[in-house]
Amino acid sequence: MAEHILLRHRDIPDIDELDVYLQHGGFAAFRTLVTTKTPQEVIDEVKASGLRGRGGAGFPTGGKWSFLTSGVFPRYVVANADESEPGTFKDREILERNPFQFLEGVAICAYASQAKTAYVYCRGEFWDLARGLDEDLGLLRRRGFLGQHLFGSDCSLDIHTHLGAGAYICGEETALLESLEGKLGQPRLRPPFPAAEGLYGKPTVINNVETLTNLPPIIQRGAAWYRAMGTEKSPGVKVFSLSGSVQRPGNYELPLGATFRELIFDRGGGVPAGRKVKAILPAGASSTILPGTEAVLDTPMDYESVAALGSALGSASVIVVDDRFDLSWVALKTSRFFKHESCGKCTPCREGTYWMMHVAERIEAGGGRPEDVSLLDTVARQIQGKCLCALGEFSTMPVVSAIERFRADFEAHMTDGR
Repeated sequence: MAEHILLRHRDIPDIDELDVYLQHGGFAAFRTLVTTKTPQEVIDEVKASGLRGRGGAGFPTGGKWSFLTSGVFPRYVVANADESEPGTFKDREILERNPFQFLEGVAICAYASQAKTAYVYCRGEFWDLARGLDEDLGLLRRRGFLGQHLFGSDCSLDIHTHLGAGAYICGEETALLESLEGKLGQPRLRPPFPAAEGLYGKPTVINNVETLTNLPPIIQRGAAWYRAMGTEKSPGVKVFSLSGSVQRPGNYELPLGATFRELIFDRGGGVPAGRKVKAILPAGASSTILPGTEAVLDTPMDYESVAALGSALGSASVIVVDDRFDLSWVALKTSRFFKHESCGKCTPCREGTYWMMHVAERIEAGGGRPEDVSLLDTVARQIQGKCLCALGEFSTMPVVSAIERFRADFEAHMTDGR
């Protein structure tokens, strides 16, 4: 790409300083909409852009804002900065290196939602980052970009940070709200949904950091400009977090629809010499594992194309596994993670992840019985469709797909005890 839209710090040195951000058009979009546009006009522009949520689900952003219960106030906006998915590290780079574009996006979302208060919910390990955001927010208040009667209008807004305690489950939006209210971070039963009864029982918009960072350039340059990138159903750009068996891991900003091959080989430098791509986890640990075939490598990375392969793009945390690795080991690693992170509220997830981990450990240790591979598959499938939130479902995806597509890796432990 000739120009970065989200990772602008790679093109503009010191854009994490407010004066530099202002010199490059910072807060012009927010000022324009506050002084010349209605909240509904902003929602319509975001709808027209086709922007979809970048946190995992890919739900249309403008549509999500439209679901707020009419006539009920106060309203809240919550930025989900609880970046906890293994293999995902895009939001942290934005928050550290291009924070003011993100904060302007929060302000735009708040104006469109008619919210006067917004929160940035950071994962517990982001304590240093949250401290930096607090300093940035203090500067914005002093310079008149937050507070009462902004730019001489009736618009008022303040933004606060909140630190979680390092729980993966708080990336789920209702568990995040519980934690933000000072309660145990566990998912709520839905409905009602946050757009009707969210933070403190009031209508609430929850968007991911990357989603919000897209808003200033969309408002400034228009929906048609944004739609010119990406695909028809998945417009715009995406930050792909690439890790695993690659020469150059890191964040890469590409239009949606770029192929796995372009990301892994052209940007990531390919796998270590002499190795082949054996498997790809396109959405971190919450992935249906894809085989590293030529057809998969040539698949466009957009929401529809990856779904057609039987997986999901999610937050685009692409983990590459080369032919040195055993997929039963990968399944064990993901099972341990989800067992540790399950909040324990619902029995299928709490007990299912425990038994997935123990059966996977037995197989990996070489002490498994011939029927253990089928038993592991059965345990995983018994979790599916029975949990309060997506964590239980996510925990089964790498296990079921690894057995389905790489069963020989599991069965090898029964024959040679490796």
